Amino acid sequence: MTFSATTVLVLALIAAVVVASGVLAYSTANRLDRLHVRTDLAWHALEAALARRAVVARAVAVSLAGPAANDPAADRHPAELARRLTVLAGRAERAEREERETVENQLATALSAVDIARLPPQQVAELADAEARVLIARRFHNDAVRDTLALRTRRPVRWLRLGGTAPMPTYFEIAERATPAAATGLEVDTVRVSARVALLDEEDRILLMRGRDPMIPEVTFWFTVGGGVEPGETLRAAAVRELHEETGYTADPAALRGPLWRRVAVFPFNGDLIRSEELFFALRVQNFDPQAADLTYVEQRSITGNRWCDPAEIRSLDAAGETVYPYHLDELLPEAARAADSTTDPEVRSIR
Repeated sequence: MTFSATTVLVLALIAAVVVASGVLAYSTANRLDRLHVRTDLAWHALEAALARRAVVARAVAVSLAGPAANDPAADRHPAELARRLTVLAGRAERAEREERETVENQLATALSAVDIARLPPQQVAELADAEARVLIARRFHNDAVRDTLALRTRRPVRWLRLGGTAPMPTYFEIAERATPAAATGLEVDTVRVSARVALLDEEDRILLMRGRDPMIPEVTFWFTVGGGVEPGETLRAAAVRELHEETGYTADPAALRGPLWRRVAVFPFNGDLIRSEELFFALRVQNFDPQAADLTYVEQRSITGNRWCDPAEIRSLDAAGETVYPYHLDELLPEAARAADSTTDPEVRSIR
């Protein structure tokens, strides 16, 4: 039995279409699987942010209840609000996924009624930071849900059941405060964007700066190289400038990888409440002895030293009561090392 050239060509075209369709379906299924993983990770990150906010809400409740607890003549509203915060924080931690959104919105409403003038400055910063993290995590989660649904709802994906048995992801909506500092819900003195550098040597140790708040010199902490972006300056240019000013090292802007991390922090410093959006680059260098080249007056008062640290040393600093920022940096170092050694920039993600 013989086939004509036309028949062979038609069969080859049919086979090519079948193979191409199979490859496309396989790649789409893989992409969909990655999107589902991204959505799950985003939900876990949101859960962690919500859990932290519940803990902070309990601490706020204790502060509010304190002054009125033993004073019959004191204003009872803070004490009542404290009880409500405690109840709602407990409900939020125990709530199932279906009712979590409702309970978390109730807790957000209760927190918005808190008069922050009654709270100590550090607790104001903790509350603002917790609310900012919830806001960032919710946005990352909803972005992941949006991208997943966009692919899941395509007709070929539905017809071929490429989504498998995975449930459809759903958005998580929380009311945001409409205040001058909408990202935190609190008045802050300074809002800034910072460029930071995870500077790694040949042994995967990271350079950390030792610092203190000039207003609280007895409390020390550690942080990565970097600082605020100046008007008209790019993130990468700011990172290179700050690196030179704080360590004396002159970097090639093209050698920086990132940003790989994004962190929103609200904290008191030098008498002001600051909201800082920090974006981190990674850079591999040969070990050197850092020598500051051009510190500002405030930096001269606040930066007291530096040190190359591996994960074990970072954990030791934390255990000794000298907090290292960002949190869990010891666990983040492998990710920074991979980014520093890569030839392409990684996808930015949110960290604490």
